Amino acid sequence: MKLYDGGRAPNARRVRVFLAEKGIEVPLVPVDMGALGHKGDEVARRNPLQRLPVLELDDGTILTESVAICRYFEELHPEPALFGRGALGRAQVEMWQRRMELNLLSCVAQAFRHIHPAMKEWEVPQIPEWGEANKPKVLEFLSILDGELADREFAAGEEFSIADITGLIAVDFMKPARITVPEELTNVVRWYQAISARPSAKA
Repeated sequence: MKLYDGGRAPNARRVRVFLAEKGIEVPLVPVDMGALGHKGDEVARRNPLQRLPVLELDDGTILTESVAICRYFEELHPEPALFGRGALGRAQVEMWQRRMELNLLSCVAQAFRHIHPAMKEWEVPQIPEWGEANKPKVLEFLSILDGELADREFAAGEEFSIADITGLIAVDFMKPARITVPEELTNVVRWYQAISARPSAKA
């Protein structure tokens, strides 16, 4: 088994944080995305979408998409449960994982990819207006999240989950996207400080 890893890229990092929370070690194959290594033959043969991460199992089976890879390891190593417990708990984690991904991480990514000069060769066509249009969407969702976090410690309830991991990755990604968490969102600030202080956040 080996994991083709994209360094600080959000989805690659999401899997590493998940594995760190589980205490699972998987051999990494570093891929330099800055040098467009993910578009090279080694990755393209395994994932025609030319995206990372890519997990190759011992029998040659390929898994792509970060959440799918995380689900695979959750099934193999159910503790700690990062996708929730029981029917309701799992549904709540799924709900918040999707919300974090679609309303936060995706919007931050669009802002970064369509505005940052370093992405001009990657995002073709780069549409700055679309990037700017996503910035207020990020702040609107964070305001909603702040209200939700007034009554609980983590995104989906009282236990840390993949929804928090996705949120951590998204908020960290806001810095290169040049979006700042408003100071008045005190619950978001408290939540982010707590999850970013976990040892797994350094993965």
